Amino acid sequence: MRNLSAAVLVAGATMIAGQAVAADLPYYPPVIEIPDVDYGYSGSFYLRGSAGLNLHWAPEVTHTTLATGNTHAIDRWGYGYSVGAGVGFETGDGWRFDATVDHLSTEGMQATIGAGANPALTQGPHTLSLRSTVVLANAYYDFGLGSDYGYGAAGGLFGYAGAGAGVAFNRMVTQGSAVPDTWGSNTSLAAAGMVGVGYDFGQVVADVGYRGLYIHDIANTSTNFPYSIKNNWVHEVRGTVRYRFN
Repeated sequence: MRNLSAAVLVAGATMIAGQAVAADLPYYPPVIEIPDVDYGYSGSFYLRGSAGLNLHWAPEVTHTTLATGNTHAIDRWGYGYSVGAGVGFETGDGWRFDATVDHLSTEGMQATIGAGANPALTQGPHTLSLRSTVVLANAYYDFGLGSDYGYGAAGGLFGYAGAGAGVAFNRMVTQGSAVPDTWGSNTSLAAAGMVGVGYDFGQVVADVGYRGLYIHDIANTSTNFPYSIKNNWVHEVRGTVRYRFN
């Protein structure tokens, strides 16, 4: 009995002493580290470069100084290429905006002057060679394609749609049937619509898509028989590479 009482007294003294020592020690709560959230390349400036192939079409050509027999249907499409560069900014929530300058070249768009034309015009095929500097301000929206290829901080496959507006500085050469070539230039309003797909690698983004470029008027006013080709559409397949700065 005496041994049991001694053991109880020793245990009680140990508990009291332990509590007293613990009360004297500072308390440090456990530190739980939470990793930073990766928001991806949000709020990034970028440079871009593009190249593509195109087809050029318009409904008709009108010789503006002739009263009769002055309008002729375009009966062959033109073809060519474009190269361009630009600078832009993406907001990180799908929207991006840029300004682009493209050099556009097309050859071979044709109208045939037939027997019912104005006698002042030379009969036969007349073809157009176009060189244009196109300056556009553009806006796009990028969106992910499927849950397995989410577009976000980790990059991945995405689609996009966009539109642009600006101006085209046109230079053209007309090659007629048995007549000298005629040269001219004009400035016109321009607009574009774009759709495509791409892949976000992180600092570099690549895409391929369609651009429908609208040039309101290609007009040569420097000849004896000036003409106007309104409502031009240049259908392009283009590839683009963007480089982000963070």
